[in-house]
Amino acid sequence: RCQRWVENCRRADLEDKTPDQLNKHYRLCAKHFETSMICRSSPYRTVLRDNAVPTIFDLTSHLNNPHSRHRKRIKELSEDEIRTLKQQKIDEAFERKQATQELNENNEQNTVPEEGGEEQEEKAVPLTLEERENKDYLKSLFEILILMGKQNIPLDGHNVDELPEGIFASDNFQALLEYRINGGDEVLRKRFEMTAVNLEYCSKTQQKQMLEICENCVREETLREVRDSHFFSIVTDEVVDIAGEEHLPVLVRFVDDSHNLREEFIGFLPYEADPEILAAKFHSTITEKWGLNMEYCRGQAYIVSSGFASKMKVVATRLLEKYPQAVYTLCSSCALNVWLAKSVPVVGVSIALGTIEEVCCLFNQSPQLLVELDNAISTLFQDNDEKGNELKKICRSQWTGRHDTFEVLVDLLQALVMCLDAVSSDLSVRWNNFIVGRAFVLSSALTDFDFIVTIVIMKNVLSFTRAFGKNLQGQTSDVFFAAGSLTAVLHSLNEVMENIEVYHEFWFEEATNLATKLDVQIRLPGKFRRAQQGNFDPDMTSENYYKEILSVPTLEHIIQELKDIFSEQHLKALKCLSLVPSVMGQLKFNTSEEHHADMFKNDLPNPDTLSAELHCWRIKWKHRGKDIELPATIYEALHLPDIKFFPNVYALLKVLCLLPLMKVENEKYGIGRKRLKAYLKNTLTGQRSSNLALLNINFDIKHDLDLMVDTYIKLYP
Repeated sequence: RCQRWVENCRRADLEDKTPDQLNKHYRLCAKHFETSMICRSSPYRTVLRDNAVPTIFDLTSHLNNPHSRHRKRIKELSEDEIRTLKQQKIDEAFERKQATQELNENNEQNTVPEEGGEEQEEKAVPLTLEERENKDYLKSLFEILILMGKQNIPLDGHNVDELPEGIFASDNFQALLEYRINGGDEVLRKRFEMTAVNLEYCSKTQQKQMLEICENCVREETLREVRDSHFFSIVTDEVVDIAGEEHLPVLVRFVDDSHNLREEFIGFLPYEADPEILAAKFHSTITEKWGLNMEYCRGQAYIVSSGFASKMKVVATRLLEKYPQAVYTLCSSCALNVWLAKSVPVVGVSIALGTIEEVCCLFNQSPQLLVELDNAISTLFQDNDEKGNELKKICRSQWTGRHDTFEVLVDLLQALVMCLDAVSSDLSVRWNNFIVGRAFVLSSALTDFDFIVTIVIMKNVLSFTRAFGKNLQGQTSDVFFAAGSLTAVLHSLNEVMENIEVYHEFWFEEATNLATKLDVQIRLPGKFRRAQQGNFDPDMTSENYYKEILSVPTLEHIIQELKDIFSEQHLKALKCLSLVPSVMGQLKFNTSEEHHADMFKNDLPNPDTLSAELHCWRIKWKHRGKDIELPATIYEALHLPDIKFFPNVYALLKVLCLLPLMKVENEKYGIGRKRLKAYLKNTLTGQRSSNLALLNINFDIKHDLDLMVDTYIKLYP
């Protein structure tokens, strides 16, 4: 397509350029394309259709234009020169805006060189005084909104129901606007000096419109970098409540111009109960609204709360059907066993996970409760101080996200119950009513036999995947060798499935022993007995019931989920990690990446030379100097000074590190998720805003106030 563009533009001097050079260093004006070739899905950019070819050219206009008759050809610029020119343009634009004579003089704009050999000289249309004041006014409003977003200040102030009748109190936006007027903002003062005191300066509708523009402009800065890097991966986090509505946080992974893997938050998607509708809206938002080309998507991962896993799997399946190279993987920020547990379609498991989160949350809220728990652990582990100290340390961490969460819980259960019982029965005023009430409720939940048998069975089933999952979150070499051990893990799980009668008997015995220690009655769940109304089969014992309702479906689901998440395509991609020199060294440089790299063939700049290049890559590291260490991660390999001499290896490494399973090595480039968690933790549910959240989480992204103002005027004239 690049060659057709060059031919149509009649630029013989560009015929020897590669498509990558043309795409990176040259631009073609939108006026050279038919209207039908342009998608107008967004006011923030011009998007061409995939088959767009320039056909509109006036090849004689330059003869009548003395200024362009002797124009210079466009030269290829380096990255530093491009950045310098951009900065010069920004500085020049700022100076032009500051000049007051621009209102009265009609100056010619600087000519802008374009691919196709055309330069246009247009007269700068002067703004009237009213238009200039209106722009300055809107700019002030946008500055206030951006400040509120960055500082996480909610738009609303006092609740109307809290105020006496007849009393007017401005919301936070209006309060800041008034503060700015009092601080000497003449533009705002002139605008509102004759306005009634109890009248809103800016309506809720206008605030919403402006916030949407702020959000889109800030998001566009990140998306522009994503498009420049071509390849990316999509990751979603757990469903969250935004002002009473469920939303899905979306993050994007890409490698920037400095070869750094980044994971950035790009927005919330309204959650849909119907998985097919959710899949359709997910796809349309990413492609149409956000303008990302899913043909370049190389990975997708979904961190889900219990109950949402099956729906997000439908989303992953629909995307895979359309884009087979968007590999469905685990996310590096979530332990495999936690992810598997959340995906189990058994109600008892979901309830147990919810109870565990509530217990952890309660103890994290109160340091005094943690001290009380330490005392209970010391009492129970008098004969094993090492184990007791280890559990005390674990209690002060986010232990619900560990690979061995259920093992920790089984070890802690007696201490937790002892501590909660002591708090709920304490007659002194040491604990407030909230903590006493929660302690009573959670103690009852932990001493339910259904909960006990669930956590014991989950502990035993997930013990087969614990080491495997831990390696997946380890070093690059650990991930590579873990991929080769999947067959053994599945073999072990299938063996358990074939002998489930024997295994379940041992698991149930462990659960009954633990229940006996807690003085919990062993019986069928009350909801099951009530549903049967006393007419259930007398041969239905508790052991058989939990085997059929819990052990078998959990084991079957985990086996199938491992097969789905570690597809053949995913495993082939992980085998390519032998490109990393440290892995190569562990394999004695006897590797064969070319057999696994077929799936990325179309992503390589020179696929025909891949085999020879890989040979050179192996020789380079095999015969390195004694004082040269082998790079241990993709991050280190991408930052090698001579990596560009291996273009195919470089391209492969970039695509591999995009897999959501691979962790972001440099923490400062993976702060999008941390900032998201901080925003959700620090903001009340009712005060959350999807627009303000993006501004707060991406507070360090540059923003163009002039673009926001111009977009607003264009959309809402």
